Amino acid sequence: MNQEAPIIVGLDIGTTKIAAIAGRKNEYGKLEILGFGKAPSFGVQHGMVLNIDQTIKAIRQALENCYASNPNLEINEVYVGIAGHHIKSLQTRGDIVRNDTDAEISQKDIDQLINDQYKTVIPASDQIIDVIPQQYIVDSLQNITYPIGMSGVKVGANFHIITGDKNAIRNINRSVEKSGLRIKDLVLQPLASAAAVMCDMDFEAGVAIVDIGGGTTDLAVFYEGVLKHTAVIPYGGENITNDIKNGLGVLKTQAEQMKVQFGYALADEAKNNAYITIPGLRGQSPKEISVKNLAHIIQARMSEILDFVVYHLKQIGMDNKMLNGGIILTGGGSQLKHLIQLTEYTTGVSARIGYPNEHLASGHTDELTKPMYATCVGLILKGYNDYENDKRALEENYVKINTSYFAKEKASRLADDAEDWTEDEQPEETADARQHRKAVERNASLKGFLDRMKTKIIDMFTEEEDAKL
Repeated sequence: MNQEAPIIVGLDIGTTKIAAIAGRKNEYGKLEILGFGKAPSFGVQHGMVLNIDQTIKAIRQALENCYASNPNLEINEVYVGIAGHHIKSLQTRGDIVRNDTDAEISQKDIDQLINDQYKTVIPASDQIIDVIPQQYIVDSLQNITYPIGMSGVKVGANFHIITGDKNAIRNINRSVEKSGLRIKDLVLQPLASAAAVMCDMDFEAGVAIVDIGGGTTDLAVFYEGVLKHTAVIPYGGENITNDIKNGLGVLKTQAEQMKVQFGYALADEAKNNAYITIPGLRGQSPKEISVKNLAHIIQARMSEILDFVVYHLKQIGMDNKMLNGGIILTGGGSQLKHLIQLTEYTTGVSARIGYPNEHLASGHTDELTKPMYATCVGLILKGYNDYENDKRALEENYVKINTSYFAKEKASRLADDAEDWTEDEQPEETADARQHRKAVERNASLKGFLDRMKTKIIDMFTEEEDAKL
């Protein structure tokens, strides 16, 4: 284990569960899970915190279970996933004109470009959660993915801006802070899930991440390494459970259990003569439920969710020919039997289940490889991405500062030495030094000549009225 790497904690506040996972990267760049805890979620509906007290209790319970798995842990700050009906996105374009055009484009220029986007006008009730650069433009050069180190006067970019309702964000902040934690960053859940289940080839090929949670289904579309689109579909696993409860006249706990154990996303795959026996309430006779009828209810709601996915893909022009990587299904709802077949039939795009074991080291519990923990694992990866970028920027600045410092020190020492030399003790100029000095003098002479010519030409075209002004 890499003891120098920080321990980062992801906190997934979902509609059905709250999970906390602590991890650290080893020397091979894989995540080693140091702590894991979860608790049922009762204060969240459709991804939004509606009961702060119940949410605080669930967060504390998840933390206690995490401490129980590793008593040596000390958790102070967390990366938190955010979703819900209130999440929206928009596309913007931003540009800056650089003052020092001779210098290379630096991270400072990019930071300024991104920070300017936080001034984008949005509804007063909303708040910008994240600003994600898509592609950069340097002067007339377009589709640049990494402009740092290039030269140019004007630097611009296309941005994907994610916004959310201020009150919904405030409720999440309060719930976490009153649980004794500090939020390091809020991350859109489908982006966290994407980090956990995707590899570099997926980003390039074109992939749609469909994260089927308890209260919502989150969509993120990537193409040629760029985030093209995000959306929140207002239906999830809870809606399927409620449909079963209302359609078959059973309790919600019974509906959830039937969905998990006997549910099919494709009714044609369910057996006609298979039945589920439900115990009767308070002395009533048991009830028999047809597995076929159960599958029809599940398929109807899942088809509706997938129709929304198709709608969003058509809106951005990402049809089945563009998504070479297909659709990656993740989240708790992706575990329904035959969901892959229904997805491929509805969308016309190849599909697979995304498991968060792409970046996990060996030795973790099997439960953590389930799709329902993709968001939590992705939050840890997001934290490490921030840490590594900050560390890289710090190292670069440290090198520049030290280089500048030593250069000044050397110049100062040479000046002091020169003052101490007598005329006879002046060091003999070498041939290389003499050649360099003459070249510098020639350049200075040429620059002075061109400046004088420029002034004379301007004077030739200056009118008398201009001179008076």
